[in-house]
Amino acid sequence: MTALQNAAAAPLTAASRSLWALGWQRLKRNKVGFVSLWIVVAYLALAVGGWFNLVGGRWADEIAAPYAPPSWVRPSAEDVLPPAPQTARGDQPIMTLTPEEDPIAKELAAARQHVGEYPDLAPAKLESLPFGADLRGRDIIQKTLKGTSTSIFVGVFGAVLSLLIGCVIGGVSGYFGGKVDDFLNWFYSIFTSVPDMLLLLSFAAVSGRGIATIITVMAFTSWTGTYRLVRAEYMKLKSREFVQAANAIGASDSRRIFIHILPNISHLLLVQFSLLTVGLIKYEAILSFLGFGVGVREVSLGSMLAEAPTELIQGYWWQMLAVTIAMSVLVTAFSLLVDALRDALDPRAAGN
Repeated sequence: MTALQNAAAAPLTAASRSLWALGWQRLKRNKVGFVSLWIVVAYLALAVGGWFNLVGGRWADEIAAPYAPPSWVRPSAEDVLPPAPQTARGDQPIMTLTPEEDPIAKELAAARQHVGEYPDLAPAKLESLPFGADLRGRDIIQKTLKGTSTSIFVGVFGAVLSLLIGCVIGGVSGYFGGKVDDFLNWFYSIFTSVPDMLLLLSFAAVSGRGIATIITVMAFTSWTGTYRLVRAEYMKLKSREFVQAANAIGASDSRRIFIHILPNISHLLLVQFSLLTVGLIKYEAILSFLGFGVGVREVSLGSMLAEAPTELIQGYWWQMLAVTIAMSVLVTAFSLLVDALRDALDPRAAGN
């Protein structure tokens, strides 16, 4: 009898698992996606630390000589050139003034006698750093950590705001249909007729620079994909039995839209949020590279990329390398996680 009860209870236990529980199990079986999840979590923890200045809070300190090389890079003997003799035009040496001819020689001599009375309290500049320094002697590691935090901040909050706009407009359009849907579809068509990058640059040029500005600009120009997805799901779900039951017990339209239907597409919104975050991080880098991104007193991966061409021409490659590594790992991990989430939360595969 006990065996029969266990056998009967086993399918019920398996059937009682929610879509999220099944999705978590499927995600854990995907090794690439699971590793990507922890990499993304580490980046998000880094972003939170950067927001509270616990990580990269001293990125603006000028602690080293300009363009101090990484400590693991040793200049070769060929790179160290002997000082060239000072010459004027041709082979003629530069003529210097004698103390008798110099009009300020006496003042300089008197000033040198009192040099020891005024000690230089400025700390000595470091000749090298673990990953080098930029033009102003700022630590590349600290700068990269703070820039990564800023880029993730912009990407996450821009994606949240974009998702809210797309959910509200798409939900209203798909649920009510009729003239409301026609008007919102017309607005969507007009909005998407302009190329994304051109629209983004136009809004950024008018709004100016700054983190809050760039989040708002990217959110108001990237809601269209969410609108299209949410509208299609609402058109499919609004005639289902649970929505009709909510209507029968007197639930209002807003309650049916946001309480009854919206939670049933939350898995799709999670995937859409991940896609938007990756896209907006890239857009932030492009805008900052073009000079429309964060302010001059702020740093992001895009603003660091904007400094790279000038540095590369002079042979200073370490800032470009740090940005490339940080951004490549972040975007790759997010992209792999999106693919894993899409497979794990697919209801058609939930029973596998």
